[in-house]
Amino acid sequence: MDILKSYFPELTPQQLQQLNELNELYATWNARINVISRKDMDNFTIHHVLHSLAIAKVHPFQPGDKVLDIGTGGGFPGIPLAIAFPETHFTLTDSIAKKIQVVEAVAQALGLKNVTTKVARAETLTTPFDYVVTRAVAQMSELLRWSKNKHPKKIIALKGGDLKEELQDIKKNIRVVDIKDLFSEPFFETKKVVICS
Repeated sequence: MDILKSYFPELTPQQLQQLNELNELYATWNARINVISRKDMDNFTIHHVLHSLAIAKVHPFQPGDKVLDIGTGGGFPGIPLAIAFPETHFTLTDSIAKKIQVVEAVAQALGLKNVTTKVARAETLTTPFDYVVTRAVAQMSELLRWSKNKHPKKIIALKGGDLKEELQDIKKNIRVVDIKDLFSEPFFETKKVVICS
């Protein structure tokens, strides 16, 4: 919890408590339904919670914004972002029902009123959203295609590695932020936030 407090001093005690509770909630669910790599559970706060919150560092959402998390898996980046921005509405989608079952249970356990879930493929959703967020789900060209009918102002994606080839043919405004410039942990050395508008 100290690590989160040091990077996000603006979080309330309740928000820090909710973020802290994620570890135990996911450990319990992961024993039943494998949504997070077992070896990753040892580094859960850095690899999942803090990684998700890198988006908050580069793009603070506003009250009333509608955000779609495509391919949320176990709820990342959507759940940590929903805790950080309680006045913003998050719709977390995944095509795998058992993953959404975990997301729903976690959101309910934490009392998150700003989270909606859907078992669906991203391209089948037609509701407009202000923003699309995602973590290592697909190439940016695919994300743009899936998001087209949702008319987001920005697509914000957590990615890793060399993105030169992936981004070279994108005809949109792209900004790449190195997460190592935001957080000092070695895990973030090659991680990036890509903002496409």
